[in-house]
Amino acid sequence: SFIGEESVAAGEGSILTDNPTWIIDPIDGTTNFVHRFPFVAVSIGFVVNKKIEFGIVYSCIEDKMYTARKGKGAFCNGQKLKVSGQEDITKSLLVTELGSNRDPETIKIILSNMERLLSIPIHG
Repeated sequence: SFIGEESVAAGEGSILTDNPTWIIDPIDGTTNFVHRFPFVAVSIGFVVNKKIEFGIVYSCIEDKMYTARKGKGAFCNGQKLKVSGQEDITKSLLVTELGSNRDPETIKIILSNMERLLSIPIHG
């Protein structure tokens, strides 16, 4: 089976089943792409029994290939990735994305979440 982000966004129905399924977003960061903001990727995932087996993200502008496989770790251009180990939230950097849905109820939820996040004493 195949699920494509652009076709789902266009209103086509999609149901994830237990069948082996490719999930593909050929222009991950469509809004960035439209505005010529250089953070765009091709994202591909493979799912079996509704569980991710592996994923690949190719950051086109940066020429970086991110790969991950269930139980095998994550890599960038073949080099193993790892978390920083930072446990002090006051030394952490918070990154978020607001999404593109401007439905009033969705905006209320996003703003409520942002308010909670901004009250955490983070570094930036």
